[in-house]
Amino acid sequence: MKMESVLKRELNTTRLKALGFAGGGCISQGQSYETDSGRVFVKANHKNQAKTMFDGEMASLEAILKTNTVKVPRPMKVISLSDGGSMFIMEHLDIHSLSKYMAKLGEILGDLHLHNAKHKERQQREAQTVGKGPGQSEIQYVDKFGFHTVTCCGYIPQNNDWQNDWVNFFAQQRLQFQMNLIEKEYGDREARELWSKLQLNIPAMFHGIEITPALLHGDLWGGNIGQVEDGPVIFDPAAFYGHSEYELGISGIFGGFNSAFYTAYHNKFPKAPGFEKRVKLYQLFHYLNHWNHFGTGYRGSSISIMKALVK
Repeated sequence: MKMESVLKRELNTTRLKALGFAGGGCISQGQSYETDSGRVFVKANHKNQAKTMFDGEMASLEAILKTNTVKVPRPMKVISLSDGGSMFIMEHLDIHSLSKYMAKLGEILGDLHLHNAKHKERQQREAQTVGKGPGQSEIQYVDKFGFHTVTCCGYIPQNNDWQNDWVNFFAQQRLQFQMNLIEKEYGDREARELWSKLQLNIPAMFHGIEITPALLHGDLWGGNIGQVEDGPVIFDPAAFYGHSEYELGISGIFGGFNSAFYTAYHNKFPKAPGFEKRVKLYQLFHYLNHWNHFGTGYRGSSISIMKALVK
């Protein structure tokens, strides 16, 4: 069955006209359509793991949407294709490159990261109020690190099993996970030796830092931000509850964020001692992930960050 006829059936529309708005990252192809009930944006991917990827993206968008902080496209549905691939239908937004809303993005990204902590405060207040027991709030405070489903950073699935301890979660379920893939594919001795030293240094980088789980976009680089008429928008998330600083790892690698963004963000989230070093550690995850996606062009950056962090 052709993609168009599947879409017509799933959207219950007779009209399905492809619009000029098309987009494609390194992973999936996207296209906007005019339907009987308005415009939609459809991402398609013909790989077998596409459904896992799109299910994770849908859950990520739903979670961010519920916080009512930063704008994201409203997700609609994920559809399996007969070739084993998948399609993801969401709201069409007329997105342009981010120019005048940089500071605003920094501010509302801070709101997204503070959202869970505010629920913690509210629940503590409610527990102390007579007649208002816990569980009154619609959204509950999340006290662990992880996510209720698998999300993919690129097309590699992330292990989001819940953990109480962030340092353990990040070292095992992010870095070790990527290192295992590199070991399997490349058997890179230098990377392996550096990683065995770096692992020992990681806990000290978090000494004296209190980390409240924050809902993260998870893949916030310049290609996943933009603006609509009334403000900034973020898309293509790989969400999970983690350390707010993690979000700023990839934002510093490929550019696209200016000082107005960082100033506004740090007004909400002042830098804690050791911030620069931890951001380097978070960047390491993305370099390893790129090495696993795109090959040894990212080996050099991965190795040099590990060398810098084991000094």
